[in-house]
Formats: sequence, structure tokens, C-alpha cells
Amino acid sequence: MAKLLIFTVSNDLVYDQRMQRVCETLVEAGYKVTLVGRNLNRKMDEHFIFHTKRLSCIFNLGKLFYVELNIRLFLYLIFQKFDAICAVDLDTAMPAWAAAKLKRKPFGLDAHEYFQEVPEVVNRKHIKKIWEKIGGFIIPKTDYRYTVSPGLAAEFKKLYGVDFEVVRNLPKYDAHKTEFPNEPFILYQGALNKGRGLEILIRAAQHIPIQVKIAGEGDLSEELRALAASLKLENKVVFLGYLKPDELRALTPNAFIGYILLENNGLSYFYSLANKFFDYTMAGVPCLNSPFPEYAHLNEKYEIGILIELTESQIVETVNDLYANRERYLSLSAKCIRAAKELNWEIEKNILLEIYNRIIPVG
Repeated sequence: MAKLLIFTVSNDLVYDQRMQRVCETLVEAGYKVTLVGRNLNRKMDEHFIFHTKRLSCIFNLGKLFYVELNIRLFLYLIFQKFDAICAVDLDTAMPAWAAAKLKRKPFGLDAHEYFQEVPEVVNRKHIKKIWEKIGGFIIPKTDYRYTVSPGLAAEFKKLYGVDFEVVRNLPKYDAHKTEFPNEPFILYQGALNKGRGLEILIRAAQHIPIQVKIAGEGDLSEELRALAASLKLENKVVFLGYLKPDELRALTPNAFIGYILLENNGLSYFYSLANKFFDYTMAGVPCLNSPFPEYAHLNEKYEIGILIELTESQIVETVNDLYANRERYLSLSAKCIRAAKELNWEIEKNILLEIYNRIIPVG
């Protein structure tokens, strides 16, 4: 009989490419998988090969949201059968651990973030202390754990005294771009949240010859749209809103350059390794990266991006120089395509499968 796995997240599932890949991979390996998240009334018309459950909450922000989500999640989980449960980040870890303990099943953690070091938390002492206590309580009780970058794994080892394996957030292999885009634009994909350098990118758009396209929504959505309007950049900075994974995959190869410039505001960003970095690489699109350890290491090995500081002048100078130097651009794009032969999910998924086959063998 197939082993039953449950994963818990606090998002709406529809746009979560990493968890979709993880769940699909495990189903293809012979497991039965349920991904449990939140219902934000977004249309979910995908036909996944794994099961989904979206919990409707009255509150969507703040402490009441986390309290309500954790209660609803625990009440759902205790009535489910499973052979192992994995919480994705600390915000769903407590009910997942409690349900696993009650049923005497393995409990794991997939840490996408250094939760108490994200920009929304790191300078809020009381909130940060709460997450530190949750992490200190939960993580030593996990039966298995993994995260998205070697830097985060090393930090977690120092903090909690337990080893984390690394399963990077890589896309499926689909490399194909090798030419200069017909209508070039800078692409940002992801949450429109604090610390992503988006205000600076919008201001820089005044001095570059190509459009900026921003795919996603977040806490700063209204503020960023207002900034673009105040600078009369409505036609230069295009807000695309939420795009589903297949829509993003169709859009990204048409970009000129990707954008991943982060404020050095907490260790979560400092040791991050965003899925969009690898999405850009797979599409043959070089990207602007902050000179943080994980991006510096990969750029040293593959030369698939450009490391710069998060300043308006650096963005303007780098984009304009690359736009004027087609030969250099095509060289970087070709290196992305070569790197994609190694930086893909078909290779990385073997680490994930080894973890679960060790914890609960499929057969």
C-alpha cells in the first residue's frame, strides 16, 4: 500500500511552484500526497496529480491569522491518515508536529525561510522572540529536515545543533533561449514585499531604455503602483499581478534580464537562494544579483548573472551597459543555458527522494 504524506503551507497553493514540484515528484515515485494550504478564493483550475486541501480562514493577517490557521490546521490533521507529515516553514510547524506526535508518525520540516530573520520580523523584537521560541522548541523535535540553500543549512546547524539537508528550488529542465529578445524588458517575479529593492528599481526605470515588468502582488502593491504613477511611469513599469507557473514560464524567456536585488535586512535574505534565480537561468536570462554568498558562489562557478549593489545608479549603469553590448549579453545567456543542464529539478529531486525513501520507504 502506498505511503501517505501530508505537507502543510500557509499560502494558497495556486502559485507555489516549489511545492507543486515536490508533491508531483513524490507521487511519481509511488507516494500518495496531500498538500494543505489556505483558501484565498483564487481560482484553482489546475489538475494536480496530488491531493489538495485549502482551509478557509476569517482572518488573513496578523496574530489572529496565525492562531486561526494553526487551530484549523490541527483540527484537520488529527482526522487524517498519514505515514509522515512535513511542515513547510515554522508558521505551520506546531499543528503538524502535534498531529504527528499524537499519531506517532515521522515529522519533518522544509525550511524555505529563516523565519525569525525575514524583513517583516527581524526588527520587531517581540514577534521575533516568539518565532525564535517556536523554532527552538520544534526543530530539535523533527525526524528529518531540509532547506533551500547551503548557507541556511549551516546557520540552522549552528542555531539548533541539528543537520539540515539541502534541496534547492530548481525548475524542471526546459532550456531553450539563445537569442537577444525582440522587445527586451527587466523582469521581477515574486512577492511585492519589503526588502526586495522594488522602489529603487522603479526609480531606475526613469533612466533605462526598456520596460520593467513586475509579476506578483504583496504588501507593497499599492505603494509601488502609486510610486510608478507619481513618476509618470505607467507605460514604463508594467504590473502584471499574479501569474500562474505556466504563465511565468511562457513570459520569462522573453525578458532581457531578471531582477534579484535584496536589502541586507536579516539573515533570511542574506542566505537566500530564490527559485526565480534558477527560473531565469533555465530561460537563458541573466539576472542582477545582490552580492550575497549563495549568488556569489553560483556566479563564480557559472557566470550567469551580474553582482551589483542595490543602488539606483548601479542598476542604471549595469542595464544600460549590457543593453549596449549585445555580444556580452549573448555570452551570458549561453552560459545560463549551459548551467541549466546541471541546475535542474531532474537532478535535484534525487536528494528529495533519498530523504523520503530513508524516512518512509515507498515499497
